[in-house]
Amino acid sequence: MEIHSRNLTICEVTSDGQIISLGFIDASGTPAAVKLPLEQVSALAMTLPTLIEKALRKQFGDDSLRYTYPLGSWSLERSAFPGTSIVTLRATDGFGVCFSIQQQQQSELAEAFTTEPEPTPVSLTN
Repeated sequence: MEIHSRNLTICEVTSDGQIISLGFIDASGTPAAVKLPLEQVSALAMTLPTLIEKALRKQFGDDSLRYTYPLGSWSLERSAFPGTSIVTLRATDGFGVCFSIQQQQQSELAEAFTTEPEPTPVSLTN
């Protein structure tokens, strides 16, 4: 069965945190919801950025396009695992992603931010 969504409505989490419900209005105007276990939503969250990027590139015929969010805030905190921290990046609308980062990666990232990047040649075609 194929369902075409017109717009999202209420997205919520069950009281036990096991299920996430994605509410929407379908193409015929009927309210509907997809209820997914947390593990499946996690897999979906990991898949969506790549799908968005592929859709943009196909839609505009430009393999350099990426969907970006303006950075609103970031935080770095210690993890329970030695030598590992958690970095959280949040967009201005509140969307956020947490990454675990090893000490070596932190050093490499710090160096990358303090080193002037090589200029990337831009080629424009008609």
